[in-house]
Amino acid sequence: MKLRLITLFNFEKSMAKVIKVIIFTSLAIGITHTKLNAELIKVAQSGYQFLKIDADARAAGMGGAYTLVGSGASSMFYNPAGMTEGSHKLDFFSTQTNWLADIHYYSLGITKKLGGFGTIGFSMLSSDYGEIIGTRVEDNTAGFIETGNVNVTASALGVSFAKGLTDQFSVGGQVKYVSQNLGKTLIPDGSEKLNETDGLAYDFGTIYYPGLKSFRFGMGVRNFSKNFKYEDDSFPLPLTFTMGAALDLMDLFTRFGEDHNLLFELDAVHPIDYSERVNIGCEYGYRKMIFLRGGYKFNHDTEGLSLGLGFSLKLSGILTKVNYSFNDAGDFHPANEPGAAKFKTTDEKTGRDEFGFRPDRGRIGSKRFGAERKENAVGDYAQTLLTVLNSKLAPSANQDVSDITSEILNF
Repeated sequence: MKLRLITLFNFEKSMAKVIKVIIFTSLAIGITHTKLNAELIKVAQSGYQFLKIDADARAAGMGGAYTLVGSGASSMFYNPAGMTEGSHKLDFFSTQTNWLADIHYYSLGITKKLGGFGTIGFSMLSSDYGEIIGTRVEDNTAGFIETGNVNVTASALGVSFAKGLTDQFSVGGQVKYVSQNLGKTLIPDGSEKLNETDGLAYDFGTIYYPGLKSFRFGMGVRNFSKNFKYEDDSFPLPLTFTMGAALDLMDLFTRFGEDHNLLFELDAVHPIDYSERVNIGCEYGYRKMIFLRGGYKFNHDTEGLSLGLGFSLKLSGILTKVNYSFNDAGDFHPANEPGAAKFKTTDEKTGRDEFGFRPDRGRIGSKRFGAERKENAVGDYAQTLLTVLNSKLAPSANQDVSDITSEILNF
């Protein structure tokens, strides 16, 4: 009994040190937030911005801090090493995101565990920019003529592989084919140029459990590739490097039992097209049925606070999850992302659950077989843009902006 008490005491001291490091890091980030904003901001230095859109309502509700808490198919969009997490052999999910200005994003992922060989996965991300009418300058009353619809598309297809090298360390990677078509450019001499690019990009990441229950840390790299090129203009993809740490804070409060979980993640993000930022996310779960989420993106150009809510209910062997997130979009309307997920259970009891525990080591997690998710983000881009412009331009220019925007809206 004495040895057990000493071991427990040492463990709690170790976990307390971990918590202190995370707290002090968070405070340091908050203090340096103003300094970061004052530095040179690396904006407009990358293309293919659709690759940066959150592909999961749970991740969005946690402020994008999802490098280590993500598992299964959705982890391919954040850290492929997360494919090894969870107790399910087969995982499937799909997402529809209704973004600003009637832009829609669609994502799909499926992973399959192959025993000791590892886990393979397939992912897809595509976009729908809606109807865009092309115009050309013309000497007439309107000043232009229509040239027909402009076909603008963007997509990414990926193949992933992940493997747990030990029961504490996992690695994963993804190779994806990305392409973007921005339509045709009409040249005054009557010729046309097709604005289309494609190529390969790579994602990879790691997750490591040092042995302190659910505590883990790791890293992820997304959109690593060579520069792409439109005619004479060369640009990189939105390369992003992330390092993070996560744990279930209830590890420190065993008296609350196994009905409560309080996941916390801190991510340090280094994007190629912006100054360094930090994402912090937290998720409280009660009996793995009700979830409350919150997060914050420090030093982000448009986003900040995010809140989320989730429910989980098992019906006849089917575990159904519904998630909703509210994201502050700064000068733009807040983004609301409701999501739904459907899971089938399986008797397989290998791997950790979404809270970082192995079923054979205490807490039994959600055993997922398949999933379907839908997300929506709503906003009136044109009206918000008008409001922002009117607030920033001189009064003499406001009327011109209003007239031009009204013509666009009524066109």
